[in-house]
Formats: sequence, C-alpha cells, structure tokens
Amino acid sequence: MQAAVHTRYGGPDVVRLAEVDRPTITATDVLIEVRATTVNRTDCACRAAKPFFMRLFTGLITPRATVLGNEFAGVVVQVGAQVAKFSVGDDVFGYIEGPFGAHAQYLAIPQDGSLAAMPRNLTYAEAAPGTEGSHYALAQIRGAGITRGQHVLVHGATGAIGSAAVQLLKALGVQVTAVCDTGNAEMMQRLGADRVIDSTVTDFTQDEQTYDVVLDTVGKSSFSRCRPLMKPSGIYISSELGPRAENPFLALIAPMRRGKRVLFPIPRHDQAMVAYLGDLMSSGRFRPLIDRTYPLTRIVEAYRYVETGRKIGNVVIMVGPSEVSP
Repeated sequence: MQAAVHTRYGGPDVVRLAEVDRPTITATDVLIEVRATTVNRTDCACRAAKPFFMRLFTGLITPRATVLGNEFAGVVVQVGAQVAKFSVGDDVFGYIEGPFGAHAQYLAIPQDGSLAAMPRNLTYAEAAPGTEGSHYALAQIRGAGITRGQHVLVHGATGAIGSAAVQLLKALGVQVTAVCDTGNAEMMQRLGADRVIDSTVTDFTQDEQTYDVVLDTVGKSSFSRCRPLMKPSGIYISSELGPRAENPFLALIAPMRRGKRVLFPIPRHDQAMVAYLGDLMSSGRFRPLIDRTYPLTRIVEAYRYVETGRKIGNVVIMVGPSEVSP
C-alpha cells in the first residue's frame, strides 16, 4: 500500500511517499481503508520532534512510528474473528494517537479503540477532522467543569481546537466570546459565538468583560496576562506549556490556592469520546472547519501550509479513489 513515511526527524521534506506492507490484524482488530485523514499540529510536532522532550515518546534517535496521521475516516474492509462491534462495509471515523498510521491507504485499529460509526450526513472529508482538535477542546471544557450559562473566552478561535471549542461550548449553552482577526469575525458568528473580539484592533487582555474560563487554544498568552479577564474564581487553560513551561507547575499548585487558577487537563480519547463527537456532528451542532484539502500525493505541501500558522480549522488529506486537490 502507499503511505507517507518519515524515517528521520526534521521539516516537511523528510516525509515521502513509499510502498509499505499492508497492516495485518489480530482477532480483535478491524482493518480500515482510509478515505480521508488530516495533517495537524500533533503530526507536525511528532515529525519534527519539537520540543525535544517529545523524543521520549516518539523515539530518541529515530521515529518509532514512521507513518503519522492520527485522525481518519474510511470504510471497514476486514474484521478479526472476535470482532462484534463493526462489520465489513461500515463507514467509520476515529482517532489513533500513539501508534498513528492514518497517512496511509489502510489502517488497523482495535475494535475497542477510539472508533465509531461515521455520521450518515457527513462525507469522509467532513468526518476525518472531527476528533483531533475537538478532543483537546473537550478535555479543556470538561477539565474546567464548564456548564450552561457561564461566560468563556476562546483565544485562537479559528484554529482546529478553537473552532471546535466554540461549537462544543455553544452545544452546552455557554456564552462564548471568540478572539480572531477581522476577516474571520463573520465565520465565528456562524459558529455561534455570542461576541467577537478583533485581535487586529484590540488587545483581548484589555477587555472589560470578565469570564468564568479563559481558553487559550493556541498557547500565545499567559496566566499573568489573562488574570484581569477572569472572575474571582476564574480558570485559565492553555493548550501549550506557557512561558518557561509554567502552566503544568501552576496547575499542580492550583489546589493549594484560592481564587483564580490554572488548569492543565491531560486529554484522553476513547470510544465514548468519538461517539459523543459523532452525535454532535450528526445533529449539526459541531462541524469541523476545513481550510484546504490535498491528495495524499501532496502531503508535503500540506505540512508546509500547516506550519505557516495561517490555517483556519483543519487541513484534510484525501486518500485513495476520492482524492481531491485544493
């Protein structure tokens, strides 16, 4: 089968298309013919092994997982002898961080993995980007215990995590303020944002409104800068480690402090999470934003574009017979 392979760390050009063996499955696995996947921040970080400590998980000298890709949509083409949850011909989508492997024509995954039936009203391209950014957003929302009626500010609202967060928060009945640039304000309103702050005109940290939770989904602020935005018992969550990697430490000491505090939720993914996101997508309450679509043969271009920092939402990779160019 054809796959996008990297055997050393580095920039986008370390990725190349190659013929590799088709995965074999065990009695409890399913084999999926991948129709769509994505290139996202996780893929970029693992490909480059940046920050350096990531090598503790990805391989110290060379990458353990040579085929990246953590979210996917496709069709089941083979099931193990003990598989009862899925059948050949089922359209499915899901998430596979760790083993990775979605940047290929076929992918093997346990039937109990982060896998669910694909919403019938979505295409493969629409379903594939439904788990990576959104599972980070969901971890932040659940970690902060956000509930109906609260006020939440989402910084970086046009990214994969931010655009998912806006929609997931609105599905909970939360009042959402989105921070983005001028050109994307209307899009944020379409996603359901109650209020939009134009980052090209206003420093969002100077906003006069206060919030129960501030979600920095791009990691470009800090707890100290956002403190004035927070209510007396407000919560700050960032998708990144923060200045001098302070966020995990501040989250660690948060239970010993009163008032405003930092949380650093560790995202988890499982079948229930994928099914929940699938239900939201099926109902129309959540639809992943798609910026560009590339065929697998142009995946290096996709990596380059993602790393410009200009993408809106998600970059989709079409695999196999339904390849589409941007």
